[in-house]
Amino acid sequence: MVLESLGMQISQSLAGLSQVSVIDEEVLNKVLKDIARALLTADVNFRIVGQMRDNIRKRVNVEKLAAGLNKEKIIHQAVNDELVAILDGESEDGKGPKEPKKADPTVVMFVGLQGSGKTTTCMKYAYYYKKKGLKPAMICADTYRAGAFDQLKQNSTKAQIPFY
Repeated sequence: MVLESLGMQISQSLAGLSQVSVIDEEVLNKVLKDIARALLTADVNFRIVGQMRDNIRKRVNVEKLAAGLNKEKIIHQAVNDELVAILDGESEDGKGPKEPKKADPTVVMFVGLQGSGKTTTCMKYAYYYKKKGLKPAMICADTYRAGAFDQLKQNSTKAQIPFY
């Protein structure tokens, strides 16, 4: 529900670009403000939202863009790229996705729609890191589906991964 609402708010903010005749700094600021408000309402960390706004402003300098360029498309692409960067989970050094380390425990939560393959994906993820020498464990947090724990138990036993 929250993701649907967030997506709709971001889409509406970007759709507002096609309704103005001239895209200038003021229009860009309004769009970024609307997107930031939507992200903050969805509990995205304010530092991440601020960084995203700054990155988009650096990429899209509306005043310096050539007259023939499609500013709306450039803004759309910049927003899309920044949202992907947020969801990609870049490491602190900026050299790829975060990797679990042997020294410290790492918690990974998988969220998705019913029947989308979360349990299977979790098992593949755990098995992958088990092969790399880490010690994964599976915890069933699905309190609504009757067979959730049994499915986790069956898969974990096959892969020899502890489950709780």
